[in-house]
Amino acid sequence: MTELFPPLEPYRTFRLRVSDLHELHVEEAGNPDGPPVVFFHGGPGAGISPVHRRFLDPSHWRVVLFDQRGSGRSTPLGELRENTTWDLVADTERIREALGIERWLVHGGSWGSTLGLAYAESHPERVTGLVLRGIFLSRESEVAWTFGGGVQRVFPDGWEEFLSVLTPAERGDVMHAYHRRLTSDDPAVVREAALAWNLWEEKASHLVYDGPPPSEEDLPGEVALARIEAHYFVNNAFLDPDDRLLRDVAKIAHLPGVIVQGRYDMVCPAVSAYELAKAWPAAKLVIVPGCGHAADEPGIASALVEAGESLKGRV
Repeated sequence: MTELFPPLEPYRTFRLRVSDLHELHVEEAGNPDGPPVVFFHGGPGAGISPVHRRFLDPSHWRVVLFDQRGSGRSTPLGELRENTTWDLVADTERIREALGIERWLVHGGSWGSTLGLAYAESHPERVTGLVLRGIFLSRESEVAWTFGGGVQRVFPDGWEEFLSVLTPAERGDVMHAYHRRLTSDDPAVVREAALAWNLWEEKASHLVYDGPPPSEEDLPGEVALARIEAHYFVNNAFLDPDDRLLRDVAKIAHLPGVIVQGRYDMVCPAVSAYELAKAWPAAKLVIVPGCGHAADEPGIASALVEAGESLKGRV
């Protein structure tokens, strides 16, 4: 088992205004003179965390991380206006240009794999390769799987708890019912829905979930995450057609890549990673046994470190 690299702090942080409404938190870590990497966090809406700096060798890579619109330390927190996949793709180009980077490695997991593919397929000339984890192509069938199409068969107790927030009449369309609650003007309604939403995802993301409940300090971020996820999911991640990311893989077919996938990933089942790998022969598919979805599971983390090491001499 390959260990994560030791904890490290960014060597630079800055703010980047990307619209009249949105300002992003951006940070750089690792080797300022190394091959650049852009890291896409999950959610959408989760924000970056210190563990994200530990997947890549800091003596080799220059890692650029940013909180996407409405997420983490970007402002305004939880904002849904001017917040689409294509806004985030455009933001990534703004960051690249601000830093004077010509081309960089794309690294992202879960929603980060969606955004990483959307960015790479839009700007293949700016990408040297990709490391993607827990593949989520943001297809309607994948969202439906998590919110009523299959995961509840494995976690019936968690699903019952998730539904308990809704009235019986609302349970016929769980996704839109939660979206209405998460965009309510009543803070108590939003809070209850956000906590239930995030707990359901956390339970489904881990083979064994034993995380602590969020603190009051965490609540604004919890609400932002749930609101932004629901916003993207009810809008099909602003992808048209539904299979756009898989259809356009030909645009990155020449690029090296590593796809890391937990065998027992309940949130993003392995079929999407398998389909992506079949369409992208230049990518190596690594299915990790005994692991679910979360990047901090030891097997997944180990595979991500090894993926970065394998690309050192190739990008």
